[in-house]
Amino acid sequence: MTREATGSASFFDGYVERRRAVTLIFGPALEIVENGVLVAAWPYAEVRRLPPPGGLMRLAALGAPKGARLEIDDPQTQADIARHCLLLLGEKDAPNLEGRKRLVYGLAASVIFGAFLWGGVPRMAGLIAPAIPVDWEKKLGESADEEARKTFSGKSCNAPKGVEALQKVSRRLQGAAHLRLPATIEVVAATTPNAFALPGGKVYLLSGLLDKARSQDEVIGVLAHELGHLEHRDHLRRLVETGGAAMLVSLVFGDVTGGSAMVVIGNSVFTAAYSRDNEAQADAFAARTLGALGRPAKPMGELLVRITGADGGGPSSILHDHPLSADRLEALKAADKGETAPPLLSEEEWDALKGICG
Repeated sequence: MTREATGSASFFDGYVERRRAVTLIFGPALEIVENGVLVAAWPYAEVRRLPPPGGLMRLAALGAPKGARLEIDDPQTQADIARHCLLLLGEKDAPNLEGRKRLVYGLAASVIFGAFLWGGVPRMAGLIAPAIPVDWEKKLGESADEEARKTFSGKSCNAPKGVEALQKVSRRLQGAAHLRLPATIEVVAATTPNAFALPGGKVYLLSGLLDKARSQDEVIGVLAHELGHLEHRDHLRRLVETGGAAMLVSLVFGDVTGGSAMVVIGNSVFTAAYSRDNEAQADAFAARTLGALGRPAKPMGELLVRITGADGGGPSSILHDHPLSADRLEALKAADKGETAPPLLSEEEWDALKGICG
């Protein structure tokens, strides 16, 4: 599909209530670009209309953070958006929208149940996970987020300059990765050297990993790897594999935030490692993303090796969830395209990120 630029719009990212002047580009998705940098990409089928003031068009997306929205007042831009976002209908214009939604969910449930009958839930996780609707994934993510915060009692780290540096890294990574859903990256105070992704787009970076990092490229590589897991929905596969029949029942009946689903989420968020293939695919995704940014892939492997030497990859370190292998290290070295662009952060910004927990 060709990429077609259109008029300007105002964008609110859902994290800070600040109006940002952006350009919209129609590519494979509705691309939201600020100063030449892609800050979000909304699949056309997930764009929805919000109640607007006056003649303003106000939009949200199913997979976007809560509060994220676009505001467009130019009539031509509004017409271009309506031409691309075919499901962009008001409730009065779309009486069958709920029916379509129920149909999609029914088909998803049928795929899930058929997979169970055919090969068992854990064996068929690769088929089940892609059939899970985006808003179910987001609800699962919200529940997983609650469980994560119970497990790690450490506070969220929000030193202002550190947050600015982290947001800069997030924007650059997501701009290069072209994710299907926007991601949110947060640092939590914890001595454990780890990072992990949750359904719906949340990535946690534990401060223990920042403490062990010797360069920003090591941390950026880990974050790119986690974005790869999000893009491939590996977190959903892991939940399905671990939850088995209990998760199946929750998915079929749409009860993805209570009962058996909560038990599964609580038991599996931190107890199951990704498969060798999942790790290799996330590494390859990270290497491509880093290459697009002109940054090396090898430092991530160097960080993992250093953690192995420091604590043997204990039960709560990043090596428990992301087991290291000689093949992974060799693949990262082979995919490393070297430093062809300046670092994402200045030295001052890197120091601020390292000190984000105060």
